[in-house]
Amino acid sequence: MVQKAERVAPPQTQVMGKRGVAKSGPRAGRPVGNVTRGTTNPNRMRRLDRWLTGPQAWRLRRAADPLVVDLGYGASPATAVELFERLSVVRPDVRVVGIEIEPARVRLAQELERPGLSFQLGGFELPVPGRPVLVRAFNVLRQYEEADVAAIWQLVQGRLGPEGLFIDGTCDEIGRRVTWVALDAERPLSLSLSMRFGSFALPSEVAERLPKALIHRNVPGEKIQAFLQAMDQAWVEAAPLASFGNRQRWTAMCRALRDGGWPVQDGPSRWRLGELTVGWEAVAPGP
Repeated sequence: MVQKAERVAPPQTQVMGKRGVAKSGPRAGRPVGNVTRGTTNPNRMRRLDRWLTGPQAWRLRRAADPLVVDLGYGASPATAVELFERLSVVRPDVRVVGIEIEPARVRLAQELERPGLSFQLGGFELPVPGRPVLVRAFNVLRQYEEADVAAIWQLVQGRLGPEGLFIDGTCDEIGRRVTWVALDAERPLSLSLSMRFGSFALPSEVAERLPKALIHRNVPGEKIQAFLQAMDQAWVEAAPLASFGNRQRWTAMCRALRDGGWPVQDGPSRWRLGELTVGWEAVAPGP
């Protein structure tokens, strides 16, 4: 069961205004955000992590400060530990900081700290020294209201380092259907979809795992619905290749979409993984 979406609750305290009248104001130091369910499973983020260590690895390699934040890692720090281990292959001196808004989760995770991996209390304000090159927030914004997404994005984007990337993603319980939006410090860049072959009949079934900015926009007149429908059509038309395997069929689908004018990125080496990345302009929600 998905937890009911919440509004972001900015911390408030009472300060004295004119004539001694109390009014609300921000309280410095309190994490920005709300406690979420925190459910997670080992290896759940593998599809995103191999994208970060694949086509996006250059960001980490070129970073003057290889600081990475895993924001809202959940009740178990397993996926934060996995992120650290995977990124260490690309950049041995990487520093991964897991941030959670629930103190008990932080205390549990701190037992697994080691050089390069630490955990601390915080929220969307990212209370870490330095400016991260990567920020991963998975299955976090899904539990907020769509109206809050833009402000949350801007808050995190404002903390990114040069060539930094913020990942806002969602996946199912065991990571077979995964989507994420990638943003730099200025704007959303792309939407990625990654699915395990054999776990779907039509690619559009991933719609239930779209990020919060898009999940309610899968309706007539919205770009994301048009894109998902185009995926389904190209998948069906590639059915004759099914006898050669789903990798060939998915690759043909991606190539047909790109040939049809969709801004599909990367190439066959990524497509064969059941992955597809498209420019944000093709799926951005309407006003």
